Amino acid sequence: MAHRFQSFDDRSDRTATPSRLTALRAELARCGLDGFIITRTDRHQSEYVPASEERLAWLTAFTGSAGAAIVLAGRAVVFVDGRYTLQVAEQVDGSLFEFAHLVELPPDKWIEANVAAGTRLGYDPWLATVDSAERLAKACANVGATLVGVETNPLDTVWNDRPAEPLAPVVLHDEKYAGESASAKLARLQAEIGKLKVDGLVVSDPHGLCWLFNIRGSDVAHTPIALGFALVPKDGRPLLHMDSRKLGNSVRAALSEVAELREPRDFAADLAALAAGHTLRLDQATGADALARLISGAGGKVARGSDPITAMKAAKNAAEIAGTRTAHRRDGAALTRFLAWFDRAAPGGTLTEISATEALEDFRAATGVLKDVSFPSISGAGPNGAIVHYRVNRQTNRAIRPGELFLIDSGAQYEDGTTDVTRTIAVGTPTEEMRERFTRVLKGHIAIARAVFPAGTTGAQLDSFARAPLWQAGLDFDHGTGHGVGSYLSVHEGPARISKLGHAPLAAGMILSNEPGYYKAGAYGIRIENLVLVVEAAPVEGGEKPLHSFETLTLAPFDRRLVVPAMLTKEERDWVDAYHARVRDTLAPMLARDDADWLVQATAPLPRT
Repeated sequence: MAHRFQSFDDRSDRTATPSRLTALRAELARCGLDGFIITRTDRHQSEYVPASEERLAWLTAFTGSAGAAIVLAGRAVVFVDGRYTLQVAEQVDGSLFEFAHLVELPPDKWIEANVAAGTRLGYDPWLATVDSAERLAKACANVGATLVGVETNPLDTVWNDRPAEPLAPVVLHDEKYAGESASAKLARLQAEIGKLKVDGLVVSDPHGLCWLFNIRGSDVAHTPIALGFALVPKDGRPLLHMDSRKLGNSVRAALSEVAELREPRDFAADLAALAAGHTLRLDQATGADALARLISGAGGKVARGSDPITAMKAAKNAAEIAGTRTAHRRDGAALTRFLAWFDRAAPGGTLTEISATEALEDFRAATGVLKDVSFPSISGAGPNGAIVHYRVNRQTNRAIRPGELFLIDSGAQYEDGTTDVTRTIAVGTPTEEMRERFTRVLKGHIAIARAVFPAGTTGAQLDSFARAPLWQAGLDFDHGTGHGVGSYLSVHEGPARISKLGHAPLAAGMILSNEPGYYKAGAYGIRIENLVLVVEAAPVEGGEKPLHSFETLTLAPFDRRLVVPAMLTKEERDWVDAYHARVRDTLAPMLARDDADWLVQATAPLPRT
């Protein structure tokens, strides 16, 4: 069997939860704590973490990519956002944990409503940002409790079979893909540090670290990063702290030209030395509270704010943009081969969520340049499609049956670009409700794709464009409309996003997803996702502001069987037909005859009556 980048084993184990919870409570009592906060993160506050950092999953059996828990002596609660409200109820033992909405009732608000005076509530300063630690401390103070930072995480003490920290080899990211040398990036960064009027920057985000030094790794599944820290003074050579066992001779030689290589064990002392009498910028999104404590303890000052690398990385250069266009053509051809295969195979009733996922990965692998999937595919048939971040395993694997919808959200990692695409497919004949709601989601997708907006517009200002057609029917979806995407880095990248919380301006060169959806619990899910590139738009005659718009990067047909043409305006129908014509003209020459013929039919113009 060919190598698979994703596994379908059930990583959750709720049968072990009672004993693990008991062990943790005993350890808390031994440490003089009445409770503890468990976050779903690592020292870099990453969304995707190595197995050695999966503390929330180990304790609760919840395997989603965002969440937290609070364990007290007599009760415990798990917090998840709207993507995981169905998943958490399936994975976590509701007799042991209560469930709370991470956005509507975050941990600090829960503490104010549920924690008694005199409680000593522990947290790990390495696993919380400065901002979040302050919110938690304030919440505790408001009820007469105390937030206690621990030196040793009590959960790690009782996690007897904790996996080792990853030591995957670091590789150089070729400048033909990066578009800029590491030395040039460092020069730009140090100029930005000077503008901030600080003495240096703590680089705590591994994505920024890898972008800055033009390296990649595989310390984290599906995200090609190498874990480490860097200290960048406003003048002089930076210090790169990374386990030397990850560095081969050629990588070591290249990095030594632009930085002083240091071991992780040297980091605290090096940070203290740089901080003494100086002001250091600490990224408020990824900088751990422990870092702020180290800086302050050494007599330095912490300047909180965004890491300037984040904005630099998000605005892709010409080489990265050319690479992502190439990657999306390649990926679009692979996805179209899959869609044609699926259309032929699905009516037979033999496909399952896993077999479809494996087939799509095989089509991508056939390109010969696939490095990894960009995340575990979300492959949901029927009611499983309504679980926004559903991850199929061998226990939940469902047959794909006629009369249902199949939702496949997937992506790939290529050296020249990262992809992420969702298509919702009718198996057999869809109901009129399915078609009507799909078309509302499509209308919202088109509204984003066609948007023209003044430079400086934020994602929050555009988010309602995608929701308006659903709102008109009293419907909505409980996730953001779009997230930023990296260049052979994380499929989820800041600072920009299209959501109610997306307050970063959208700048030319940024890549984001456009993915409105609708989910009917117990029945079906609908999501339509393309990646888009922010580009400068043609000026409007008489206009007073420079404008931006989106170029759609993803190339794959929508399921025309789910579209109700009469619900679309002429402009919307024209957009769909033009998009499909572009998909057909671009991809057909890359396909075998049978698949090209299928694509011609799949991209035919929509009926006009």
